[in-house]
Amino acid sequence: MTLDPKIRAIGFDMDGTVMNTKVNYEKLGRIFMDEFECQGVPGDIIERHLKTGSLDEGLGWLEANKPEAFANFERRAGDRATEVEMEFAEQAKPYPGTRELLEDLRRRGYKTAILTRGGHSYADYILSGSNMLGLFDAVIARDDYPYKEAKPSKVAMEHMCGALGVGLDEVIFLGDGTTDYYTCVNSGTRFIGVETHLTREGWEKAVGPSVETIPLVADLRRYIG
Repeated sequence: MTLDPKIRAIGFDMDGTVMNTKVNYEKLGRIFMDEFECQGVPGDIIERHLKTGSLDEGLGWLEANKPEAFANFERRAGDRATEVEMEFAEQAKPYPGTRELLEDLRRRGYKTAILTRGGHSYADYILSGSNMLGLFDAVIARDDYPYKEAKPSKVAMEHMCGALGVGLDEVIFLGDGTTDYYTCVNSGTRFIGVETHLTREGWEKAVGPSVETIPLVADLRRYIG
């Protein structure tokens, strides 16, 4: 299979896709719940947040009842999240063959970008530490825009494509999780999953048998010759 000739750019998730990282996701996931509890968000709203992963209802309650806390929520939570992300940042390294693939894509004229729910300072740190930052035309991170515009919102993909100067139908996005997949579903962008965390069977169970997957980012070569 080859890439559609109209494809002008390749976008990538970072953790678990381009970079092999260690992040305490359980600790990371508690940050927003802790912030909600601290600000007195009702327990039933917090319970629904835990089930769905959506912050919308909790943020709506804060905006209506504690506007000052709402105004500072993203900064406080984001700063705490970056602290957690940085705990093992020194251990981050690119997956085998990733650098060579990126160099090849750029030689062929493709634009490349990172779209991550990680903090921008964290992304810059681990990509720079592996001399990878210069291989991307854009890095779009969690704290570059309001949290509601982060993956899986289609707006996240719109931000990435805007930074690259391409349309949503002119990019392919690679990621290792269902958040990446649904970002593409929501934006109408073509998705290819990598099997670093979900196996092929796991991907099919999670989102269905039609999903395209490859073992590693480097295996994108099968699409470009």
